[in-house]
Amino acid sequence: MTEYMEIDGSILEGGGQILRISVALSAILTKPIRVTNIRAGRRKPGLAAQHLVGMKLVADMCGAKLAGASIGSMEVRFAPGRKISQGHYVADTRTAGSISLLLQVALPCALMADGPVSLDLKGGTNADMAPQIDYITNIFLKYLQKFGIDVDIRIVRRGYFPKGGGHVTLVVNPMEKFRAATILERGDVLKVYGWSFVAGTLPMKLAHQMVDGVKEVIMPSENEVEIKAYKEDARIAPDNCSGIVVVCETTKGCYLGADGLGKRGALPLDVGLKAGHELLEAIRSGACVDNHTQDQLILYMALAEGKSAVRCGKLSLHTRTAMHFAERLANVRFVVTEDGEHNVIECFGMSHVNKHFPAAHWPRDQPAPGTDRPPTAPTPNFNYM
Repeated sequence: MTEYMEIDGSILEGGGQILRISVALSAILTKPIRVTNIRAGRRKPGLAAQHLVGMKLVADMCGAKLAGASIGSMEVRFAPGRKISQGHYVADTRTAGSISLLLQVALPCALMADGPVSLDLKGGTNADMAPQIDYITNIFLKYLQKFGIDVDIRIVRRGYFPKGGGHVTLVVNPMEKFRAATILERGDVLKVYGWSFVAGTLPMKLAHQMVDGVKEVIMPSENEVEIKAYKEDARIAPDNCSGIVVVCETTKGCYLGADGLGKRGALPLDVGLKAGHELLEAIRSGACVDNHTQDQLILYMALAEGKSAVRCGKLSLHTRTAMHFAERLANVRFVVTEDGEHNVIECFGMSHVNKHFPAAHWPRDQPAPGTDRPPTAPTPNFNYM
């Protein structure tokens, strides 16, 4: 009889993040879980389509047995198979559900597979209440490199609310283990840059107005601000949308970001102003990561070999939630130490080793991924456009 670890989906952040981190760690560590009270405090409690698609994707990857996996379900049981299998996987929310959130649950699993994994993720590339895909590619993946992780990602098609239809491909080479990361020195601001876009039939002036909003906030503090305003190619982004992503790069290799999406009734200048204030707050905090990256690093810290340390600002509820469930599932301990206006998160990772890492299958003259040299797995020939 299968023994399940009990996960209460209503505590702390009480949303989809609990499912994502619990399911990913369950698959990687082969620990069956039973999640109850799923999103109990939300306006529409239970599993939504996006959460269900992500869970089924990981179940497919690891051969899990799923029970209770249906829209609106308040309880699911997830019993992973003995390994995460290489191959090609497709996940489609059929809505504008965030591709970035699908990536959050699937990527760590793909990295612990028994061979190369290619993912076709479909839904919203630039969605509200989730990181835009441009934030993932330009900020989050830069931090994963500090854990020794390199990912090949390509945006095939943009998808916006309400239609969705976005398409992102990832090619992931497996790793034997994650190395620990020390992210304690912020350094000075090197440059601030970004992208402001419109798509569909929306006029270019909206993109320029968002840029003006960011510059109005940032320019008095930082002179080096370069934000490109552009119109998306109609072949890649046929539907209407507007948005902005801004990045601050530092001399110590830290990346802080902020973003915003245009909405009906919201002035483009205000969208830019809000993004600018968010970025300026991150810059002035002196932290090495912004509030959006904080919680996304917790899983990798828990699994890594050795001690990881990250300097951040105020701990977000998402970060405290991620630490709680990572401690339970990975049997590690996170220590948070106040250091002036900052918090330093430290964790001696569990040194998880991918027992199915295909080292024997890599040519002798081409070290496998996870070493100091580039990945060697070939890129599949995608033909979905």
